[in-house]
Amino acid sequence: MSRAWLWLLLLVAAFTWFAPLDYNALIRPDEGRYAEIPREMVATGDWNTPRLNGIKYFEKPALQYWATATAFTLFGEHNWTARLWSALTGFLGILLVYFTGMRLFGREAGLMAALVLGSSFLYVMLGHINILDMGVSFFMGLTLAAMLLAQRDGVSAQENRGWMYVCWAGMGLSMLSKGLIGVALPGAVLVLYTLIQRDWGLWKRLHLGIGMLIFLAIAAPWFITVSIDNPEFPWFFFVHEHFMRFLTTIHGRVHPWYTFIPVVMLGILPWLVPMFDSLWRSWKTDTPARGQFAPRRMLLIWIVFIFLFFSKSDSKLVPYILPIFPALALLIGDRLTRISGKTLFWQLIIMLSIALAAIVFAPLAVRAGSVSVPASLYANMVPWIQAAGASWLAGTLLALWFARREQVRAAVIALGLAGLLTGQLTFIGYDAIAPASSAYTIAQRIKPYLKPGVPFYSVGMYEQTLTPYIQRTVTLVAHTDEMAFGLQQEPWKWIPSVDTWKQIWLKQPYALAVITPPLYEQLAAEKLPMRVIARDTRRVVVTTP
Repeated sequence: MSRAWLWLLLLVAAFTWFAPLDYNALIRPDEGRYAEIPREMVATGDWNTPRLNGIKYFEKPALQYWATATAFTLFGEHNWTARLWSALTGFLGILLVYFTGMRLFGREAGLMAALVLGSSFLYVMLGHINILDMGVSFFMGLTLAAMLLAQRDGVSAQENRGWMYVCWAGMGLSMLSKGLIGVALPGAVLVLYTLIQRDWGLWKRLHLGIGMLIFLAIAAPWFITVSIDNPEFPWFFFVHEHFMRFLTTIHGRVHPWYTFIPVVMLGILPWLVPMFDSLWRSWKTDTPARGQFAPRRMLLIWIVFIFLFFSKSDSKLVPYILPIFPALALLIGDRLTRISGKTLFWQLIIMLSIALAAIVFAPLAVRAGSVSVPASLYANMVPWIQAAGASWLAGTLLALWFARREQVRAAVIALGLAGLLTGQLTFIGYDAIAPASSAYTIAQRIKPYLKPGVPFYSVGMYEQTLTPYIQRTVTLVAHTDEMAFGLQQEPWKWIPSVDTWKQIWLKQPYALAVITPPLYEQLAAEKLPMRVIARDTRRVVVTTP
C-alpha cells in the first residue's frame, strides 16, 4: 500500500474510533466509579489518596485516575473525557501492534495485525468504556512488544538495551495501572519461555540492574507516598486485592473454569477461524535452533498462560482476558500474510451465518427485560444490534469477494473496517437502555433541587453513576457497597442503620435522599415524610416536605 492510502486508512479508523466517545451516558457501575474518583481528585486537590464518594478507596492504583483527572482539568468533565484514557490507550495499542508486527514479521503482517486488533469485537467495546483494563492491557502489550523487539535475532546491542528499558518502563506503568499482574504475568511468561526453549542466554540480555531501577523509579513513588499517608493501604491492596481475590471467592465473582472460552470466541469476531488457524500453526512455524529467539512461541506462551491464569482464578470478569488480544492479533496478522485468498474465503464464510443470526435474532433481546431494565428499553436497542449485524454482513460479503479474487489485503481491510463499525454501533446502541443503566437522566431532574451544603443521603444503595453527574458526594445509609474497608477507617462518614437515618431525616429542614423503590414503598407505608422529585426503575429521589 502507498503511504497516502495508509494515512487515509489511519484517519478513517481514528475518526471511527474516537467519534462516539461522548454519545453514551456513563454505564453503571464501573464507568461511574472511574469517573467519580478522578472528579474528587480535581475537586479536593488530593491526587495521592484515591477516594470514592469521599471515602478511601484502595482497590486499584492511581495511573488512570491521574490521566482522567488531567483530562477533566484540561477539557472539563464530560462523558468523552471520562472515557478518553481507555480510548487513547486502545488506539495506541493498535498502532503498537502495527509497529511490532512490522518489525517482527514484515510491514504487511503489521498492517494485518492492526486491522485484526482494531476490529475485534471485545477490544473495540472495551476501548470505549471507562474501565482500567484497556490501560493495563496497553502497557502489558508494550512490555511484551518491547521484549520481542529487544530479543529478536540480529538486533544490535544498543537496540537491545533501548527496548529492554522500554520493557521495564512498560512493567512499571502496568503496575501503576492495575497492580501486580502487570509484573507477575510478563515475568511468568518469560520464565516459561526460557524453560520451554532452554534459552538461558536471554536472561543475560534483560539489563536487570538498570531495568529494575527504571521499574522502581516509575512504580514505587506512589506506592510509598500513599502508604505513608495511609498505613492501612499495603495490606488491603497487596493481600486483600491480589492474593485473596485470586485464591478465594471473597469478591463474589465466581464463574466456571470455561468462562473465558466463549468470551474469547465472541470477542475475537470476525476473526474466529483465522484465530484457531494461527494458534495451531504458530508453534510449528517457529523451529529455531537452540539459543535462537522464537517470537511466535513467546506470543503463544503469553496467550496460553494468561488465559489459563485467569481461568484458574476464583475471581473472573470479562475484561480480565483483554491482554491476550494484542498477542492474538500479531499471530493472526502474521498468518494472514501467508495464506491464499481461497483459504481465507473458507475461513471467513462462517461470519455470514453469525452476522445473519445477529440480525434475525436481535428482537429476542427483549427477553432480557426485567423490573430494573424494562423490555421496552431493550426493544429500543434492537435496531442497533441489527445495524451492527448488517455491518458484519456487508463487510463479510465484500471480504469474500476480494478473497475469491486473491486480494487478501483488500479482504482484510474490508472486514476490519466493518468490524470496527460493528463494535461502534453496538456501543452506541447500548445507550438505548441508559435510563436504567445510568443515572444521567435522573441526575438532570435532581439538579434544580440541589443547593450548596444540602444533605444528600443514599439509603440502602449506592448509585455509581449519580455522583459524577451531580458533581458531589452522598452520605451512605445502611449500605457500604465496595467502600466497606474505607468506612472501617473513616466510620463517621456513613450512617449504619435506616432507623438512625430516619431520626436524622425528621430533624432536617431540607435534605435529599435516593432510595431503592422497594425501600421507598416500605418507608412510605411507615408514613415517613417524603416528597418524590424523581424516580425510575432503579431509584426514587425524595426531599423533605
